[in-house]
Amino acid sequence: MKNKLNSSISKLASLLVLLVVFNTAQAQKVELIYTTSSDRWVKEKKAVQTNKDVNAKADIVVDANSPLQVVDGIGGAFNELGWTAMNVLPKEDAAKVFDALFGEDGCNFSMGRVPIGASDYALSYYSMNDVPEDFEMRDFNIDRDRFIMIPYIKEAFKRRPDFKLWASPWTPPAWMKVNEHYSLRAGDMGGRVGGNKMAAGKEIRTSSTAFKMQRRYLEAYALYFSKFITAYKEAGTPVFMIQPQNEILYAPNWPACTWLTEDMSYFIGDFLGPKFEKDSLDTEIWLGTINSPDPRYIQYALEHKNAKKYIKGVGFQWNGERSIPTISKEYPNIKLMQTENKCGEKENDWSSLERSWKSIVHYFNNGAGSYLYWNMILDETGKSAWGWPQNSMVVIDSKSKEVKYNDEFYLFKHLSHFVQPGDHFLKSEGENQLAFKLKDGRTLLLVYNPEKNSKTVNIKLGETHLKAKLEAVSINTILIN
Repeated sequence: MKNKLNSSISKLASLLVLLVVFNTAQAQKVELIYTTSSDRWVKEKKAVQTNKDVNAKADIVVDANSPLQVVDGIGGAFNELGWTAMNVLPKEDAAKVFDALFGEDGCNFSMGRVPIGASDYALSYYSMNDVPEDFEMRDFNIDRDRFIMIPYIKEAFKRRPDFKLWASPWTPPAWMKVNEHYSLRAGDMGGRVGGNKMAAGKEIRTSSTAFKMQRRYLEAYALYFSKFITAYKEAGTPVFMIQPQNEILYAPNWPACTWLTEDMSYFIGDFLGPKFEKDSLDTEIWLGTINSPDPRYIQYALEHKNAKKYIKGVGFQWNGERSIPTISKEYPNIKLMQTENKCGEKENDWSSLERSWKSIVHYFNNGAGSYLYWNMILDETGKSAWGWPQNSMVVIDSKSKEVKYNDEFYLFKHLSHFVQPGDHFLKSEGENQLAFKLKDGRTLLLVYNPEKNSKTVNIKLGETHLKAKLEAVSINTILIN
């Protein structure tokens, strides 16, 4: 009799546990949205269910009580060739593309990057002051940007006034450089046609600083940055942060400038930072963009006696991804950013999505609070002015005026449509997943299924046990209230 009673009590206890789990899940609204190469942004209502087997091994475990870094923003870069591609569209069609990138129902991008002067996706070489030895910056102007970059950027601010814009130069004005040329090397690169000519002896490699390290040039360059920030603010496109040099240790045949860490630290600590203070600018200075796999470049700057008080964050791209794990561990209180995803060779297919997905996982798991795509919009050639065809989120055919949204567009939409500044990255365990705590209290899971067959994954979030069916080769956003 006693054994039967104990057995009944045990069964009743198990039933109560299942009821608690079931009621907990029922009280929570769970949504799943997925994308495959053929089906985009599909809302699936029945793909996530309560997992009644609370003892089943969880494939994904999320610790909602262990928030990690705050999210600063997700977005992409503005460039001249992107604006040129857009200009073939009628205004109504162009507005739809801008809505898709910056609108609340689209990617909802919260952050963007603008080059200071020419990048490799500019129409041609230029800076904000091409008058040699104009140390007082009398001829500084942003007139070219007023007709190209600023109208482009204002489409983002129009859709969200809290949009965060940051800037970086690919090169200083040519007259400030040792070789007095916008680029650092001549000819084509990697078989791509579209290089440049340069007089013999003008090439500069990565083992030296290409900037003229004399006081009058350093002072003039700090003034150049100050004037840029002031001019952009007056134009209605305020810049919240600058990084003084794109790909600081790369010498290509397009606009570029190499800086040794000693020289960049000296410029920030003794010229740029003090100039911002003197001019009462609240624009932040970050170190970057760092393309070196060696963390010593960053360590030197962050320990420099004068520079360290001005550097508020560090931006990484390309091979810089190998140095961010060390920096995130050694400097846990400094902000980190992925500044440019790998741009590909105009594949614009699912392999591009997979490459970007791996990068997103790497950077967020190593402390990054923001992540930037490179070319948001390009024409059907995808080519830079220097001959490199690259990927873009959106392709606009200049002849047919057809608009195509590539797979990477949807990857970013799965993330940035929901994850916004002020949200938190969450500690979690599992493969091919990221977790975020949104400000509205929801938990977001971003899960990739690389397998050729659909599969079910078990998810544990606190006391909630769920199982989600993932389509074959798909990116999935799961929202849990």
